[in-house]
Amino acid sequence: MARFDFTDHSTGTIGATFTPSADVLFQMGILCASGRDGAVDLVAAHMYLNLADRGGAEDAAYHRQQVAEQMTKLELAKALRAAREWIAFH
Repeated sequence: MARFDFTDHSTGTIGATFTPSADVLFQMGILCASGRDGAVDLVAAHMYLNLADRGGAEDAAYHRQQVAEQMTKLELAKALRAAREWIAFH
């Protein structure tokens, strides 16, 4: 699973984190699910779509369910754990 740390360069502070919008998280989920930028990563896709849905992105819940139908129970557990960790960090 990919992990992205966003740095806010506009303030000039090094290491400041930037929390992406729900729409950005949604797009990241779609990219991971489709494999357009590399191999398909359903765990990361589910995590990003889950975060996007939590942030209010339209259709994120639908796409998250579509991804979940292709995952094993272990993969789904990993995705849910990753989303919880992401929320705790951000």
